Amino acid sequence: MKSVPLKAYPRTQSRRNGARKLRAAGRVPAVIYGQQAKAQNIELSAKEFGDLIHHSASENLLVDLSVESDARARRLALVQEIQHHPLEGDVLHVDFHEVTENEKVVIMVPLETSGEAAGVKNSGGVLEHVVFKVKVRALPKDLPEQLIVDVSHLELGKSIHLGDIKAPAGVEILGDKHISVISVAMPRTEEEEAAATAEGETAAGDVEMIKEKKEGDEEGAAPAKGEKGAAKPGEKAPAKGAEKGAAAAPEKGAAKPGEKAPAEKKK
Repeated sequence: MKSVPLKAYPRTQSRRNGARKLRAAGRVPAVIYGQQAKAQNIELSAKEFGDLIHHSASENLLVDLSVESDARARRLALVQEIQHHPLEGDVLHVDFHEVTENEKVVIMVPLETSGEAAGVKNSGGVLEHVVFKVKVRALPKDLPEQLIVDVSHLELGKSIHLGDIKAPAGVEILGDKHISVISVAMPRTEEEEAAATAEGETAAGDVEMIKEKKEGDEEGAAPAKGEKGAAKPGEKAPAKGAEKGAAAAPEKGAAKPGEKAPAEKKK
């Protein structure tokens, strides 16, 4: 990977409000760290860094960073992470990892494809890109910006595994060599799509039916112990309205509505 020059400036404002002011002024807050020196807060020109990314194949960049008023003229660094605004895509923050020319480093590299797979072109298959980034280890000068895999030979039902990818000179691809990264699969037929849809609807219907049954079982259930009107074991349940009638019947000698109660007889 060829290094590109980039100018940076010391950053004094590190709080959230300070970062907002920097962005409003056309600057991007950043930090550089590594084994050579303590972590340092810096800032970049948003336009200069944006142009650098725009003309790069990926966000894997090796830069010759020159920090204004720094004791060292240039510092070799990898762009470790770029934080983007979730909606607008603007660069919010950049992490630089300082490295040395003779130090092997590990980074994640984008995996791209080239050509049209034979299984797609001749058999109507579907290209499935399973892994989009792979981990590699190399000296900074040997690091690739991306790995490109030719899939034109890939037949239906076949796969390209991690161990099948040919690494550039001086680059080691890390990870399980048996992992499938790209394959050509048979597309689903209309019947299979319909069956999968029907199966999903049936499963959803079963859940609703079970819920309705549980709610329905509560109706007509035996009254709780001690509930009013509940029959004791061995007794018949009282007829509907029996309690109501008993409560409404006046006692013997009781005054009718609108009359005075009879005086109690003297003995």
